[in-house]
Amino acid sequence: MSELKGAKMEGSKVPAEEIKNPNLVAAIEKMQDDNTTENINKMIDEVMKAKFILPAKVTPKTEAKTTNGQTVMQQSTQVQFRLLENGNKEKFFGVFTDTDELFKWKDTQNAQKVVTDFDSIAQMVMDPQADVKGFVINPFGKSVTFPKQMVHSFKQQKDYMKLKNQTIEPGSPISLGEPKEYPIDLMAALINHFSTEPTVNAAYLRLIEQNGQKSYFIVVDFFGDMESTFDAISKVANPFLDDEIQLSMMPYSMDFAKNAVKGVEPFYRKEN
Repeated sequence: MSELKGAKMEGSKVPAEEIKNPNLVAAIEKMQDDNTTENINKMIDEVMKAKFILPAKVTPKTEAKTTNGQTVMQQSTQVQFRLLENGNKEKFFGVFTDTDELFKWKDTQNAQKVVTDFDSIAQMVMDPQADVKGFVINPFGKSVTFPKQMVHSFKQQKDYMKLKNQTIEPGSPISLGEPKEYPIDLMAALINHFSTEPTVNAAYLRLIEQNGQKSYFIVVDFFGDMESTFDAISKVANPFLDDEIQLSMMPYSMDFAKNAVKGVEPFYRKEN
């Protein structure tokens, strides 16, 4: 068993016995029979929408928090997850589409069951304290393995589509290039900001024009929460923007961003 504390558990009130995921099961089978891009994307879409079952040990825990001589008793939950291990001793979460698949794993008949979703699994996979390399759907049946880097990429793409500000509008023509005048003051402010942010690995600058609006296009290689990361960048950048040039951002994990900065040196790279 591997212990993870404070994991977010979306949908955990849904009884595990009600989780079936017929659309995902069908999409996996179709993809494995016919490995086309369309079938792969359909399977991934179903993973994003699915609820999964994880075997776990959930233990109530009583804590006492004392401040200025006053103690408050608090009830928390400690969750321990059972992990899979491959031949290279790498650990993965085993997640299941239904209880029939779960019970193929030895000694899970009496295990406690946690019901969760892709976002929660991704959060746990990317937890720096968890030495986990990804997750496997139905590891004892028709299985699909999602390595950590792929989980990271899918999670950031999903989060990006939820954002409403400083993003690129899908479907509109985009002109991509370099700023005529390098924004030295903006870059200095961002470099200073990134140097205090351990979650940011690198950042790149391009100029884009969409629907007649020019924007500094910041591509950020980072891990962690996208909304808070981008909000912080926006606050730093705002004093250097005007009606003529605005700000757009995108995570480096997205294909458009990678292609946009191909061959471009980052203006910031975290020191090892």
